[in-house]
Amino acid sequence: MGQRFYIETLGCPKNQVDSDKLVGTLLADGMLPTDDASAADLVVVNTCAFIEDARRESIDTILALEDQRKSGARLVVTGCMAERYGDELAEALPEVDQIAGFGVPVHLGINTNTSTNTGTGTAAGGTTTKRSMIPVTAAPLPTLDLLNLPRPKSSSPWAYVKIAEGCDRSCGFCAIPSFRGPQRSRTVESILDEVRQLEVREIVLVAQDLASYGRDVARGGTLVTVDPSRKRTQPIVELVRAVSAMTPWTRLLYLYPSDLTDDLIDTICATGVPYFDLSLQHVSKPLLRRMRRWGDGERFLTRINDIRRREPGAAFRSNFIVGYPGETEADHDRLLEFVEATELDWCGFFAYSAEDGTHAMRLDGAVPASLMSERLAELRELQDEITARRRDALIGTTVTVLVDEPGVARSTREAPEIDGVIEVPADLAVGEFCEVEIVDAMGPDLVAVPAPVGGSA
Repeated sequence: MGQRFYIETLGCPKNQVDSDKLVGTLLADGMLPTDDASAADLVVVNTCAFIEDARRESIDTILALEDQRKSGARLVVTGCMAERYGDELAEALPEVDQIAGFGVPVHLGINTNTSTNTGTGTAAGGTTTKRSMIPVTAAPLPTLDLLNLPRPKSSSPWAYVKIAEGCDRSCGFCAIPSFRGPQRSRTVESILDEVRQLEVREIVLVAQDLASYGRDVARGGTLVTVDPSRKRTQPIVELVRAVSAMTPWTRLLYLYPSDLTDDLIDTICATGVPYFDLSLQHVSKPLLRRMRRWGDGERFLTRINDIRRREPGAAFRSNFIVGYPGETEADHDRLLEFVEATELDWCGFFAYSAEDGTHAMRLDGAVPASLMSERLAELRELQDEITARRRDALIGTTVTVLVDEPGVARSTREAPEIDGVIEVPADLAVGEFCEVEIVDAMGPDLVAVPAPVGGSA
């Protein structure tokens, strides 16, 4: 029997794509997957480092898997935390056999014995091995990463596809550009090849800054094929059209509001998945400028209302930071008013997390943790009521759903793994589209039964 690997993925959908690429690489190396970490010869933790809570979860997961791994198994840490804190992790976690940032072409197989900076460590069972201590924070920007590596066919009827890596923005709260580097867009052809290989019914396009896809062409980056007859069209529009021609549902996550052009809005609606995941972060204009962000609540509300006029059935999601340095009670009240006025389908609210090296670390006006908690609770309670009300309004309607697994489906209003789900009879075929009637709502989730023959969508 071949050697086995286990991968634990933390963080955002972009990390899941990276893990899928690792799976493809390890399968090509002749290894076999296992769902049991204690049975694996290679244990990989794909970490998240976006905020303090994510880093704490990553460390706890690493230590838990260290306790579970069998004698002789190798423990490898990769992902954002490895890229951002390579040296520190190697020093703080002697249990780990290898710290490998995705941007560095390091082989993760069992017999790997190379590193950029070498140190010795003792793996479980007493075998002395070399540990890769990649000085990620000082490393040159990568010329090779996981973006274009092959991945296995999806085990679900949907899949994330990462269309670019890195980010060119300088948001005051975010450290991602410092360790993921500037934006690097994939070619349309490579993306479509991956879509073809996945063989799914829904493609979810992701990137750090999705609507900026292709802009790096102007500075000599990866070439992006654009229809010559549409020279002024955003590359993301051309890409969405091409992906939509290949798959029934195409969904976009993480849209910066200033890039939401009329052309892009119309293209999203034309896919049949009018789902808008807008990266707003706040609505107070002064606070957004301290965040180094564009926009304000009035502009956001105008755009959202404009989309609803074009497509009344559009669904909206956004995320907001609470307690950013300098956030006043007036700023918080503006956010509450905006949330109440817009009635977005889905909202995430997150406490500000101070990140080393970011602009926000130099700002005054720190918000006490207790006050952040109060503001979070108030916003979440308000949004829970809005989401429940919008879900209740769907009772009695007939919708098309994609069955993700026995008894669980989604319509175009629900992004996979993020939003609520629709409970359906367990005998509906997985991977198929079905017409169902919504008969009940339970907070964010709905209950449906097959629609009567002749029912309207």
